[in-house]
Amino acid sequence: MSSAPNAPTTGAVPRPRRRVPYWDNARFACIVLVVLGHAIQRLTYDSDIAYALYLVVYAFHMPAFAIISGYFSKADPPTRRQMARVITDILVPYIIFEALWWITKGLVEGDPDPNLTQPSWTLWFLLALGIFRLVLPYLALLRWPLLWTVLISIGVGYLPNVDSTFSLSRTLGFLPFFALGWWLREHDVVDRLRLLERKAWWARLTALAVFALAGWTAWAGLPGWEAMDMRNWLFYDQDYAHFLGDAPWWAGGVRLALMLVALILCAAFFVLVPRGGFWFTRFGTYTMYIYLLHSFVLYPFRESGALRDLEPTWLWLPLVCILSVAITLLLASRPVRWLFRPLIEPRSRWLFADPGITPQAGRGIDPTGSRRPRAEPRS
Repeated sequence: MSSAPNAPTTGAVPRPRRRVPYWDNARFACIVLVVLGHAIQRLTYDSDIAYALYLVVYAFHMPAFAIISGYFSKADPPTRRQMARVITDILVPYIIFEALWWITKGLVEGDPDPNLTQPSWTLWFLLALGIFRLVLPYLALLRWPLLWTVLISIGVGYLPNVDSTFSLSRTLGFLPFFALGWWLREHDVVDRLRLLERKAWWARLTALAVFALAGWTAWAGLPGWEAMDMRNWLFYDQDYAHFLGDAPWWAGGVRLALMLVALILCAAFFVLVPRGGFWFTRFGTYTMYIYLLHSFVLYPFRESGALRDLEPTWLWLPLVCILSVAITLLLASRPVRWLFRPLIEPRSRWLFADPGITPQAGRGIDPTGSRRPRAEPRS
């Protein structure tokens, strides 16, 4: 009788986990949207089309990023090496890039305002990933963890003392999306429902229709969205009283509605993400390089006003979109990675009482869960 298929075999070499290009494609698409959202931000003051596009992008791109990060997170009690990784992958880069922002602001604006408790521009998500990791093992102990995260996200909007300090307001606001990603992996939903298989034409057409409807809604309702300051609602970083003058009981319903819209758009986005490997797939493994560096590239444009009063919109908006993709590819290129690896993937061996727990150089993983193939040559 042959042995059972799941029986352990003495001396057997474990097979390497098959890499799924889909997730790298999704990461790449998300990071392009991050760069695009920041690039067109100044255009929104002069162009209604740019503002409508901005609203659609911000309605779902960070929730999608949080879902992906949660999908590759584990709720098991962390090992010493995993705890060290929170320090080397999140805390140390956060301090390094905060210092770089202090220097930049000091040189350009003359007001560096050093304050580690207030993340500069894009650095909030780095802190959020660290907090997500820390709280996930506790959330996993609870019954109905997703429900609790939704209640937390809605509830913090009633608390004006929960603010941008250590990006806590945004972290708790986006927590349900991170928890959803973990829940999908924990319950094997993606595999059981075969969500990574190539989708039928009607599914892709439906996803495109969802985005078309979102774009039309953003465009047609633009006066209302501007009146209610919708762009800032989508940041999840302000209490309800900031928008409404006080915090009426129904204010949390606005955030709940935005979360439902984000889920629908995220679902459509994940349907449209290509399933196979393409020339851009490998760039999805370097999202942290792009995320941390792109704001320095866009900062001169943002501060100089170069992206204001650009007419006609039909010409400049597509050009800025193309520029966003070019910046994304440039910052994921090998020379840039080689130059900035000590800042973005620091080993920080000297920090630890036991240097043996220090993550290895070139380990090929970042806080979003992106793990690179072992065969990748070193830069």
